[in-house]
Amino acid sequence: MYWLVYYCVDKLFGYVKMEIPTKKVGIMKFSTRTTYGLRAMIKLANNWPKKAVSLSVIARQEKISFKYLERIFARLRQAGLVESEKGTSGGYRLSRDPTQIKIYDIVKVLEGHLTLFYCLDENGKVHCSSDKPCNVGLVLAKVQLAIIKTLQGIVLRDLI
Repeated sequence: MYWLVYYCVDKLFGYVKMEIPTKKVGIMKFSTRTTYGLRAMIKLANNWPKKAVSLSVIARQEKISFKYLERIFARLRQAGLVESEKGTSGGYRLSRDPTQIKIYDIVKVLEGHLTLFYCLDENGKVHCSSDKPCNVGLVLAKVQLAIIKTLQGIVLRDLI
């Protein structure tokens, strides 16, 4: 167990120390699932609309575990971002044009949420655990919104 420690600015008491137990070490860090998923989606985008690409080819070229890639693609398929094709020339292909797939959509599917700070929800609403809430959450909400807007403004085609 790790402790996330940060200080909030309180108008009455100055700095208030906040300690939150967590299993995570960092706050703003996407998982390897997202990094690998984006790399694999770029591979599919490079082949759009020609042919499906097998996971074994992607795993070998990107040096990603085949089993891990299968779990990633199960999520992507369930979200409708990729389609599978059976047969000897089978594999996966994008379900739509790479200009229509936002990086935000891929990240959200693979991360499960985009709450970048512990005191915010996905909509940027502040949930402070302190008895004396500070204004740091307002700044963090702006940062989170900027990151989300940036991810929404980049499409898969921009990465190839």
